[in-house]
Amino acid sequence: MIDHFGINCDDFEASCRFYDGVLATLGHTRLMDFGKAIGYGSDDKPAFWISAMPGAEPNREMHIAFTAADEAHVKAFYDKAIELGAESLHAPRLWPEYHPGYFGAFVRDPDGNNVEAVCHTASEA
Repeated sequence: MIDHFGINCDDFEASCRFYDGVLATLGHTRLMDFGKAIGYGSDDKPAFWISAMPGAEPNREMHIAFTAADEAHVKAFYDKAIELGAESLHAPRLWPEYHPGYFGAFVRDPDGNNVEAVCHTASEA
């Protein structure tokens, strides 16, 4: 349903390092780079964009959830985010209160957004 979305970043270079690292763990790469705007995806069209907007105060925290193929990819995303200095909001685990098989991890990106990697087909074991 969503064609693409983007966020504005105060520290663009920190956000580039963060999203290059964590999205690579999920199989996504930079597909377009206009210097101060970067589009990421895994197909031929970017679905997620970051843009430089230094000094802009965010209206509110944004939540972004990226699809992961399985639990291992969620864990890789989380580990890379922590390695890159992200704040841990929730370590990888099952979230049965959302639905059976929901396995997610949540971190805070360099601009304070709540970023998640999620697999919807995790085993219940």
